[in-house]
Amino acid sequence: MHMREKGLFNTVGKDLSAGLVVFLVALPLCLGISLASGAPLFSGLIAGIIGGLVVSWLSGSQLSVSGPAAGLTVIVLNGITTLGAFDSFLLAVVIAGAIQVILGYLKAGIIGLYFPSSVIKGMLAAIGLILILKQIPHFLGADEDFLGDLNFLQSDGRNTFSEIGYAFSRFQIGSLIVGVVSLFIMILWERPFIQRIKALKLVPGALIAVLVAVGLNLLFQGSYPALAIASTHLVQLPDISGPASLLAELRFPDWSAISNPEVYVLAFTLAIVASLESLLSVEAVDKLDPHKRRTPTNRELKAQGVGNMLSGLIGGIPLTAVIVRSSANVNAGGESKLASFFHGIFLLLSVLFLTTVLRLVPLAALAAVLLMVGFKLTKPMLYKTQWKLGLDQFLPFIITIIAILFTDLLKGISIGLVVGVFYILKANYKSPYFYKKVKDGDQEKIHIKLSENVTFLNKASVALTLDHLPENSEVLIDGSQSTYIDYDVLEAIQNFKTVAHERDIRLTLRDIPSVVSTNGH
Repeated sequence: MHMREKGLFNTVGKDLSAGLVVFLVALPLCLGISLASGAPLFSGLIAGIIGGLVVSWLSGSQLSVSGPAAGLTVIVLNGITTLGAFDSFLLAVVIAGAIQVILGYLKAGIIGLYFPSSVIKGMLAAIGLILILKQIPHFLGADEDFLGDLNFLQSDGRNTFSEIGYAFSRFQIGSLIVGVVSLFIMILWERPFIQRIKALKLVPGALIAVLVAVGLNLLFQGSYPALAIASTHLVQLPDISGPASLLAELRFPDWSAISNPEVYVLAFTLAIVASLESLLSVEAVDKLDPHKRRTPTNRELKAQGVGNMLSGLIGGIPLTAVIVRSSANVNAGGESKLASFFHGIFLLLSVLFLTTVLRLVPLAALAAVLLMVGFKLTKPMLYKTQWKLGLDQFLPFIITIIAILFTDLLKGISIGLVVGVFYILKANYKSPYFYKKVKDGDQEKIHIKLSENVTFLNKASVALTLDHLPENSEVLIDGSQSTYIDYDVLEAIQNFKTVAHERDIRLTLRDIPSVVSTNGH
């Protein structure tokens, strides 16, 4: 039964469970991304809370989760440095949000419909691989980079692969034990004999893993100090003791910077990059959605824009729809936007009341959660399926993976899109018409029947075909089955008609509209 027929609140149990898992993943990501961006620690949490409480309801996506994005860290860091003050940067975030809303009303979201499927699948697989590779050092308790870092080159001077080698030489036994136990619990929790028990099915395995991890580390601290996990490998939270101190942490835009042109340059940069990342993410999440629901892309731009305006107004860094948290939501069994909303509530409650408890959570346990998410995004069967589809699907897929793995998300996607577009052009080159050749004595009769839609992408194919028609032949170009023929193609046909007699070609046009040529013919 379709989700809209079932009703939003019919899935509240699954969404509550999934929202809790997303919260466990989102908390360290919000903190880590704000830290890597050179912003106050609390600003990442503000963006995550708004993404959950506000954007989830404004968006038309049922499963995507919004919050601070790792792909914006460099832009945010450079933006704060360039403007010289975080309060001026917040003004740029507000303006960026307004630009996104305008883009939504201009229907710019249609660009999201043109991302090739092979590139989107490559992005998901690449993120899965990166999550696995990046979490190994956290799993071993030897990495102090933020948990959501997706870039190949890291701030500590190492890269994705050299960090793993470094981690194996510096690992902590306690973190490794916690990580292995957490991973074992989550794998066990998905076994059929556990899932058949209704009461256990509603409790997320990630929550059990985290609780056991906290208990293990407390045991280590009390009885086996040598195994105790260092504080740098536990969740770090700003010191908020209640609503009053929460309000004191809020920052506000510096409106006096509104005349600074650099604010607008940064705002446009944030708006474009954040919009692209959001559109890519919702397109990817739609592919993961078991119910195959489609996200209205223009509505998504408006939702993200409102979210960024609110985030900037109260001291938050920019937010986008984010694929890691969204994937965690899908894998945890989320069914509707309630899951994202619940994750926002949990983030807010954790900041207000649970800072002491959350500071006990080992990053190794959260790394285990992300390892599970990563594996489900990059299962071997996905590669096998793409290979069976042929090189025109497999090459954009695998090149996107390699490019993202060795650069970052947006650069890798750009490279993948170039390859994907090449194959789209190649496919369009091959199929704008049906070509039939009939021999009548010494005379060749050629019937070129155009397809239903002939676009500018087909111009090269049509023009080359006409150029290579044999001399002294009879040619019929038939547009009777076409509902649309692009002007550039029509012009190529009319130009050929002008010179066909020079090659003794007797040309007949059937249902081909005439065009006014720029050369006056």
